[in-house]
Amino acid sequence: MRRLLIVGCGDIAQRMVPLLRGRYRIYALSRDPRRFAALRALGVTPIRGDLDAPGSLAALAGLAHDVVHFAPPPDRGVRDTRTARLIAALARGSSLPQQLVYISTSGVYGDCRGELVAETRPPRPKTERARRRADAERQLREWGRRSGVRVAILRVPGIYAADRLPLARLTRGTPALAPEEDAYVNHVHAEDLARIVVAALHRGGPGRMYNAADDAPIRMGDYFDLVAEHFGLPRPPRVTRAEAGRVIPHQLLSFMDESRRLINRRLKQELRLRLRYPTVRHGIAAAHEAREARGERRKV
Repeated sequence: MRRLLIVGCGDIAQRMVPLLRGRYRIYALSRDPRRFAALRALGVTPIRGDLDAPGSLAALAGLAHDVVHFAPPPDRGVRDTRTARLIAALARGSSLPQQLVYISTSGVYGDCRGELVAETRPPRPKTERARRRADAERQLREWGRRSGVRVAILRVPGIYAADRLPLARLTRGTPALAPEEDAYVNHVHAEDLARIVVAALHRGGPGRMYNAADDAPIRMGDYFDLVAEHFGLPRPPRVTRAEAGRVIPHQLLSFMDESRRLINRRLKQELRLRLRYPTVRHGIAAAHEAREARGERRKV
């Protein structure tokens, strides 16, 4: 049986595991022993290690045929030192992985002024966090070319699901930009992203990048309005971009400063994936129907 190593076993990885059970023996790198019982309950063998402590990574050498790298970069700097340490640990083995899938971000494109964006567009990261992701992509692609490891990169936009909706933000009444100044944003449902990762494991090309997005970019304020309508919350007030700096948290405002519309043609043609939630309208409606069926109260 093939062996799969997951680096960063969070929400999407946990959604992915049931799709691979029976086809792989699955391992997960974790620095927190308190998570080991939950990982074992998923059918995953925990490996204790920390990407910030290279001496703890010896067990990764020669362990896996395939690797899925979810771990985020460090919080500061322009280099992803964690990815550098992972590459070094994997390279020490007598046998290298055959394939690695890296979960990156569409933020590496930077601000594209609402233009359509395919994977051939050169990265122009605007924020430090996006620069670190672009650095990780560069490191992994160079390693793949040197070593023969097949590296596929997923550029992921905003992830949402029934339990990943901006209900608290809407309840607080955080403003959105006025329609004429609003930015385009892209989304992918968490369940679809888990399926995309599996498809990339099976069909991802060497050094190939994929926009892991749904079919329908949407203005950010329109997305918030859509969630508000389905969950009985007030629509956010709209403000001008000049006013936004005074009333919108800086981190959220940084996302509003970038506008792009991702093209997902490779996702469909090369990975041969059919999205279950092709637009946020489909995903939000499904989340609302599921909560109604369970008779849940609105959670914020």
